Amino acid sequence: MLPVGLAFTLFALCSCVATAAPACFWPAWERFKNNLIQEDGRVIDPSLESGATTSEGQSYGLFFALVANDRVTFRNLLRWTEDKLADGDLTAHLPAWLWGKTKENQWKVLDSNSAADADLWIAYTLLEAGRLWQEHAYSSTGTLLLQRIAQEEVADLPHLGLTLLPGKRGFSGDKAWRLNPSYLPLPILARLKTEPGPWQQMVKTTQRMLVETSPKGYAPNWVSWRSAQRWQPDPKYGSTGDYDAIRVYLWTGMLSNKDPAKAALMRHFAPMAAVTASHGAPPETVQTRNGKVSGTGPVGFSAALLPFLAGTPAAQVQRGRLVAHPPDDKAYYNQVLGLFGQGWDEQRFRFDKEGRLQPAWSTCQN
Repeated sequence: MLPVGLAFTLFALCSCVATAAPACFWPAWERFKNNLIQEDGRVIDPSLESGATTSEGQSYGLFFALVANDRVTFRNLLRWTEDKLADGDLTAHLPAWLWGKTKENQWKVLDSNSAADADLWIAYTLLEAGRLWQEHAYSSTGTLLLQRIAQEEVADLPHLGLTLLPGKRGFSGDKAWRLNPSYLPLPILARLKTEPGPWQQMVKTTQRMLVETSPKGYAPNWVSWRSAQRWQPDPKYGSTGDYDAIRVYLWTGMLSNKDPAKAALMRHFAPMAAVTASHGAPPETVQTRNGKVSGTGPVGFSAALLPFLAGTPAAQVQRGRLVAHPPDDKAYYNQVLGLFGQGWDEQRFRFDKEGRLQPAWSTCQN
C-alpha cells in the first residue's frame, strides 16, 4: 500500500487523465479556494491583521482560477477586485494594494497606493483569459489596465531605461529609485512585449537588473538605483534576499526553454541550485553581496524552486519535502508558491516562448 502522502501526490498528477469533468481537478487549488477565498471573491491573507486582502492575493487568485478553468471563481475574484480595490473600474483606477478592517471596525481600503506586480499579473491574466475563453471583455479590460500601468507605474531611469516602479507613489526621489526584481516576471513580460507600450524595452532592462543586482548569483528582495552610483543596497532592507527574492528563481524556472534569455539566467543563478542541493532545502535568507546563506526556507520555498531545479535530483528531494510537510491550510504565501511551483511541476500549465499561457485543461476536456 502506498503512503497516504504519496498516494495523494500521484492522484494529483493523474487526475487530468482520469477525470471526465469539463476541467482538470486540481486539489491544491480547491484547498486554497476553500480555505482562503470567500464566496464573494475576496482572497484572505491570515498573516495580515484581521485577515486583510492585498491586490497581490487577488491577482494570483485570478491566475490560478484561469489555470484551473474555474470561470465562476474567476468572475467573483475579478468583480471583488474591481469593486473594492479599483472604485468599480479597473480601466480608470489602479487597484489599491491593501484592504481590511479599520480601528473603527469598518472594512475598506487601508492603503490606496498600488502594487505594480499585482497590477501586471491582473493585466496579463485578463489578456490571457480573453484569449483562452474567447471573452472580449476580459481582453479589453486587460489592455486598458496595461495602458494605465504604463502611464502611472513605469519610469525611464537615467542610464538604465524603462522599468516598472513597485507602485505609483513612494519609490522615487532625490535621483534614486527603489526597485523589486521579483515584481518583473520575465514570462509575463515575454507576453506583454507584443503589446503597445514600454514592454519590449523593459524585457532588456529587467534582464540587466536581474544579473547586475545579484553578483554572487543570489537575488535581493529590493535594490536602489542611483543615477550616479548605479546599483546600491536598498536603504530599508539592505542586500537581503528571502521572501520576495524566492520568486525570481520561480519566474526564471518557468520561462520557456525556447526563450533566449533562460539558459544564461539559469547559469547565473546556479549558486541557489547548488546550495539547495547541498543543504537539502533552500536557505531562508541570503546576503546577496557576499553570498552568505542562513536558515532553512519554509516549504513554500521548496515548491518555488521546483521549476528552477527541473530535471535534477534536488527537485525530487524538494518534492519529498512537500509531501512530508505540506503547507498549513491558512499559510497563504506557502500555498501561493506551491500553486505556482507544484502546478508547473505537475504540468498543469506552461508559458510558451511568447509568454502565452498553456493550461493543461484544454487536454482534459471531453
